[in-house]
Amino acid sequence: MELSIDEIEFFKDNGYLIKRSVLDPKLMARARDRLWDGAPPSMKRDDQASWVGPIRPEEESEDPSNRRKGFRWQFREPGGEPFMLRLLATDPNVFGFAEQLIGKHQLQKPVRIRGIYCTLPYGKKDPGSGAGGCHVDAHPFHLGVVGYIDDVGPGGGGFTVWPGSHRTFFGDFRTRYTFNPNKNYQGDREKILKQSSVECHGKACDVVFWHHRIGHTAPPNRTGRIRQAVLYDFRKVGLAEYQDRRPTKNMWYDWSEELRRV
Repeated sequence: MELSIDEIEFFKDNGYLIKRSVLDPKLMARARDRLWDGAPPSMKRDDQASWVGPIRPEEESEDPSNRRKGFRWQFREPGGEPFMLRLLATDPNVFGFAEQLIGKHQLQKPVRIRGIYCTLPYGKKDPGSGAGGCHVDAHPFHLGVVGYIDDVGPGGGGFTVWPGSHRTFFGDFRTRYTFNPNKNYQGDREKILKQSSVECHGKACDVVFWHHRIGHTAPPNRTGRIRQAVLYDFRKVGLAEYQDRRPTKNMWYDWSEELRRV
């Protein structure tokens, strides 16, 4: 599988791209099984009613390997297991797409993914709009990828982006890849929050690629299913050497020649 010129152009213009039917079904099933090793005692895989959040106060955890609080469950423990790497970061298609965008033989070798990130159903609780969560990630990387290991329907807490916001936010930082906002960041963020966002819902096997400066959020989950996603951040070789340099006039300066030509 390869990205088309139109897909690369869409990514450059909008800062994200959805690819359908990418991930390995057997590895996804294995990841779904693995998730329940980290479940709180009251949450039962065969009892959908037990999935409704928030996490019970006595079952909350600040353990970085298995953080559970509110409606968020971030099971990072299996992120370095070989099958999890094969599921997402080193999947031939996912890795190939990333090389098209960043550069052939230019990616740092993946050693672990973030883990399995879940949003629990909100049930009858009023989640509000969820729009206030628009943010830009603080750690340095080039290209994020979110993979759904179970179906995420409309309103299901799918990865949500503000299309085109990467072009504004890129200039709102004093450095190219680290989190060092300038005086324009907060004002631009408030303007972007008033614009329409796009919820990237989809089926198990679908993936979402996103630019490191795009405004995004994980919105409330208004369905009865747990939003289950795996995440990874692609980095170019040598990123640490220039991540603190000033932003370039051409925001794609560090990306692939193939992308820059489009």
